[in-house]
Amino acid sequence: QVHLVESGGGSVQAGGSLRLSCAVSGLKMDHYRMGWFRQAPGRERDFVTGINWSGTYTYYSESAQRRFAISRDNDKNLVYLQMNSLKPEDTAVYYCAAASGFGNIKSMATYNFWGQGTRVTVSS
Repeated sequence: QVHLVESGGGSVQAGGSLRLSCAVSGLKMDHYRMGWFRQAPGRERDFVTGINWSGTYTYYSESAQRRFAISRDNDKNLVYLQMNSLKPEDTAVYYCAAASGFGNIKSMATYNFWGQGTRVTVSS
């Protein structure tokens, strides 16, 4: 059975940093592209960042570019999201997801498995 478990969320002041982790089990992680999405209250779930199978290519939303960094450790079955210079508008539940196919890495429909999410709150 596949499990994706996010951790590392919490409350932080604007300008601060957080590092989210996603622990993956039940699948061979190096066969999956990985992504992070987020959903703010009252809004749709949006793409934040994605990473290819080996970690050589990364993709970012415009809001995440230059502030966030995704990485992966296939040996440890972990995916990370380093978030710096956080803003109140980054407040959301952050979800980790795994994609086995070749679809658009920025599209939710591409992903086969999802975690339950971890909440991030950024105060001004």
